[in-house]
Amino acid sequence: MIPVPLQTLAGFAAGTLRGDGACLVTSVNTDSRKITAGEVFVALVGDRFDAHDFIPQVAASGAAAVVVSKINPAWGALPCAVIEVGDTLLALQKMAAGYRQHHGALIIGLTGSNGKTSTKDLTAAVMARKCQTRATLGNLNNHIGLPLTLLSLREGDQCCVAEMGMNHAGEIKVLTDIARPDAGIITNVGMAHIEHLGTQDAIAWEKGTLAASVRAGGVVVLNANDKYSEVISRHCQASVSMAGVGRGDVSASNLRADATGTTFTLDFSGEKLETRLPILGEHMVGNAALAACMGWRQGIAPAEVAEALNQVKLTGGRVEPKVVHGIQFIDDSYNANPDSMIAGLRTLSTLGEGRRVAVLGRMGELGPIAEAEHRRVGEFAASLKLDAVFSVGGSEAAWITEASKNVPSEHFPDHATCAAHLRQWLRTGDVVLLKGSRSARMEQVLTHFSAS
Repeated sequence: MIPVPLQTLAGFAAGTLRGDGACLVTSVNTDSRKITAGEVFVALVGDRFDAHDFIPQVAASGAAAVVVSKINPAWGALPCAVIEVGDTLLALQKMAAGYRQHHGALIIGLTGSNGKTSTKDLTAAVMARKCQTRATLGNLNNHIGLPLTLLSLREGDQCCVAEMGMNHAGEIKVLTDIARPDAGIITNVGMAHIEHLGTQDAIAWEKGTLAASVRAGGVVVLNANDKYSEVISRHCQASVSMAGVGRGDVSASNLRADATGTTFTLDFSGEKLETRLPILGEHMVGNAALAACMGWRQGIAPAEVAEALNQVKLTGGRVEPKVVHGIQFIDDSYNANPDSMIAGLRTLSTLGEGRRVAVLGRMGELGPIAEAEHRRVGEFAASLKLDAVFSVGGSEAAWITEASKNVPSEHFPDHATCAAHLRQWLRTGDVVLLKGSRSARMEQVLTHFSAS
């Protein structure tokens, strides 16, 4: 944070301050285990925890202030300031909203069913060609993570690419009210979170909330290949551009994939450049087009955009090549839904000279369509004529291998058992895709395999 008087932060939170209001603070934290001297600690309350239980330890660790919704007499006289509020989560969000306005950086909000984090990384890399840019760390994209991202903006930061996730109706509105984005990107509208939203149309409406929230005079970039983009654009007060593969104001064409990435032609409404994306998977090119379009609309020259894409690196766990014991793994374990599973399998089918092996876990939040979608993934894997399809975990993952007919397939109850089989079965030159929802923790297969 830019140094902010504690009194100002308390005002953002609509709280009552007891202590030195002139004290300058530069950081807000919600993890009692990671408090450092001078930080403000927000005591969040969850279904299974209450951070108020750790207030004495936090104060003893040197916190400048604690934000609480109740006072426990057992704490005694705390050696730090106290900001008392009605609801600590709401206070965190209010602090972030106030600080966002106080700081004044350009905020680019980003959401979508697939590719959010990858597109966030790509967009941040492009925007960094123009100005000092910060972006959501990892996957801190929810009602707690987004405020922490905004509160992390430092002196000199001129742009923030803020990822916005959701799985229930109304959540994007909460995030946009906090961030007040100057620009927005929607990567696509897929089937992720359909368990809670019911239909793809409802998902589109929720995602479209971001685009509709961008102020007049701002910029919205939509996926030219997504069927919902046209209707979403009608609800925008901001200027809208489309980007995609083969179509859009910024479009990618002539894709040539190899073992280390994809080369393609990037067309900025007539200005064409050969571009190299050092990331596996042709589906990543669409994400790159969205990032390129946003950078272009923010005044970055096409040549600078192309150079930024050429040097980009993604957050770990996303189509990340790793060689272990002579085997090439594609670690795409961070998350999954049907569309991203199919994209990952298609990428796998193009790689290597040895056997191509899919090791897949469950896909979450699919509700009544879960079995059909897991089986669809299995059928698609079989259609690619992969050398093996393995699944790990419960019955949902097992549906994948049950549907993978005509190719060698097997289901394993846990990561360790799967890794043990892979150690015996794989040989040098094979390529293995690891993918599943976050709850499947498919990276643990690689952990067990590496330990041999």
